[in-house]
Amino acid sequence: MLLDFFNTVANLKTISRHGWIDKLGINNPESVSDHTFSLTVMTLIFAELQKLDTEKAIKMSLIHDLAESKIGDFMPDQLPKIQKNKLETDAMKNILNDLPPNLRNDMFNLWNEFLEQKTPESLLIHDLDKLEMALQAKIYEKRFGCNIQIFLDSAETQISNPKIKELFMKITQQ
Repeated sequence: MLLDFFNTVANLKTISRHGWIDKLGINNPESVSDHTFSLTVMTLIFAELQKLDTEKAIKMSLIHDLAESKIGDFMPDQLPKIQKNKLETDAMKNILNDLPPNLRNDMFNLWNEFLEQKTPESLLIHDLDKLEMALQAKIYEKRFGCNIQIFLDSAETQISNPKIKELFMKITQQ
């Protein structure tokens, strides 16, 4: 039971972030697990700085893309949002079924909170998710000389937290 869950989590190391492949033609991009690690470290720092529930935010960050271990990484323009949400919800239910009931319910509620984007922690994760994407895009721009404007434009329009927006602007100027 737990071993199946841990295998599912470990599978995220093998799932490439497809935006980098599809939009930039990068052959060996970061994995979903790579992205999650960077995002979670950012979450730790920002949650502490903003005096949010750090433990809750870190948990949310760690599971925010867990469904991708079953369905893969989809770009926003690949599927209608309703269809993507249904696929992810079904995958999360399947994945979390390998956990004891109390953990299953806690993790599913936390994941739903992330999707609803109504709490300070969920809003933080969404903003940092875009910031992390922009940071990775700049890394790829430096390494491969590719045009990353589509990623910067996406992040700029979706980040609402002023402190994160300020950091985003510094990233774009690197």
